[in-house]
Amino acid sequence: MEKKPLIYFLCTGNSCRSQIADGFLNALGSDKYEVKSAGLEAHGLNPRAVQVMQEAGVDISKNTSDVIDPDILNRADYVITLCGHADEHCPVISNKNVTKWHWGFDDPAKATGTEEEIMNQFRTVRDSIKNRIEQFVKEGK
Repeated sequence: MEKKPLIYFLCTGNSCRSQIADGFLNALGSDKYEVKSAGLEAHGLNPRAVQVMQEAGVDISKNTSDVIDPDILNRADYVITLCGHADEHCPVISNKNVTKWHWGFDDPAKATGTEEEIMNQFRTVRDSIKNRIEQFVKEGK
């Protein structure tokens, strides 16, 4: 069986955006890709991210918030940062064959306002990430 390309989503805390991307790519492309996510730090899985993904029919409740693993980083085929902080502070990747991309999305965890306004920001980011993942799967990149 052919080895699936490893996609490694990175964010600051591996609590929202990278978890959402991980969930959608696993749901939409796990037959084509091995999917992992991590953060510069581990902030724990954000319950609002879990909730908006459940609304979209994807269960990420069993995901864990992990710190970047150098071994996974250096065997990844694609390293995709989802926030500027992770893009700027990503550890050095020794694998010269890796494709590194930055897909910037606002941090929904920083949203303010009523609970409904905050949840709407999570939904907006979720939908933007889903659209980007669908494009990735369709185009193979």
